[in-house]
Amino acid sequence: MIRVLLVEQTRLVRGAFAALLSREDDIEVVAEADGNGDVLARALVYRPDVAVIGVDSREGEELAVRGELRARLPECRMLLMMASTTPERLRRMLDLHAAGVISTNAPPDRLVHGVRKLVRGQRFVDPEFALAALDAGANPLTPREVEVLRLTADGTPTREIAARLCLSAATVRNHLSAITRKTGGRNRIDAIRIATESGWV
Repeated sequence: MIRVLLVEQTRLVRGAFAALLSREDDIEVVAEADGNGDVLARALVYRPDVAVIGVDSREGEELAVRGELRARLPECRMLLMMASTTPERLRRMLDLHAAGVISTNAPPDRLVHGVRKLVRGQRFVDPEFALAALDAGANPLTPREVEVLRLTADGTPTREIAARLCLSAATVRNHLSAITRKTGGRNRIDAIRIATESGWV
């Protein structure tokens, strides 16, 4: 049997996911949690094979207590459920924490398929997210341009950005012009929006 810990803050949604998984002959939901500080404790007691965690449940219980779940229960693989993501965030989650990521809008059988893939030692990325990552393409911005854009998005004035990055104000303005051109934005605000939605910053 595949032992599953199910974490979702909304009781009705959690019940629906539990019913979906429990009807499979080879899957047992051994514990449930709402993401209010009890995920790690329940995982250590029930020792699941897979922890299916809704990211909205306190940001995936702070992504399973910042890696502690994986460190203390290396045999337990984490499948994150989320409504949407960006390519950059998807890569970060897969690099640091999760063995799989699935859309909450996915067909029910895809969740079952994802759980089974993780137990076999494979990774699972929802096709919807994988296609979005491919469509977004590579980041056209240089690391320095990303730094400038992040500070601009935070509302930092040009002169302060220049001081922080040891650049001249003219160089910062040149970077912002290049960023606007590379992203295809109409202006800085549009460039920030495009870069953020594409997962480049």
